[in-house]
Amino acid sequence: MNITNLKVTTLDEAWWQCIKEVLSTGYEYTITRGSFVGEKRKELDLIVCQIEHPDVRPLVPDVPAGVPPPTSIDYVQGEYLPYLMASIRQPNEQYTYGEYIEPQFNAICEMYKNGFNTNQGTMTIGDVSSMNLEDPPCLRLIDTRVRYGKLHYIVYFRSWDLWGGFPSNLAGIQLMKEMMAKEIGVDDGEIIAISKGLHLYEHHWELGRIVIKEK
Repeated sequence: MNITNLKVTTLDEAWWQCIKEVLSTGYEYTITRGSFVGEKRKELDLIVCQIEHPDVRPLVPDVPAGVPPPTSIDYVQGEYLPYLMASIRQPNEQYTYGEYIEPQFNAICEMYKNGFNTNQGTMTIGDVSSMNLEDPPCLRLIDTRVRYGKLHYIVYFRSWDLWGGFPSNLAGIQLMKEMMAKEIGVDDGEIIAISKGLHLYEHHWELGRIVIKEK
């Protein structure tokens, strides 16, 4: 297993640096189960990406001319953040992140209001039946820590689409972190993102190369 360690400043830098790593060192294989079966993807064995100032705007990637943006702040604020934090499930959904996160978010805020010196502020996504789903949750863990006067998030994705997921996921998680920090009365801190499945699908390889070249 090859472990990739990145230390970056912003969410935008995290995105294009990860693209660079996936395209240059990612393990290439043909998918046999999951999204886009039969297509190739490049994937890092394990990545730890420390983002020191994820609050720097814009929260979504600044793409070169001619490259379709992978997301927008309007989508993140209007659609993804509510999905991330609200328990409402649509008829066609087997689960939402929000149904797991919402009650834990509130409980952690109340816990921190009684003191910050604890390791118990972890939000988990999924349960023992998740493995039986056709598409189990990709985001599985948001761990929290208040240290040096700031709230930090450590997030884990079992599988992570670098183009179709990463930009919206981290922008939404950052907005959620800012809300929690305000609620408990501390400054906003870092995001440390971990995944054993950060990948780019073959149909995004050329776009990724353009992003790297222009950056």
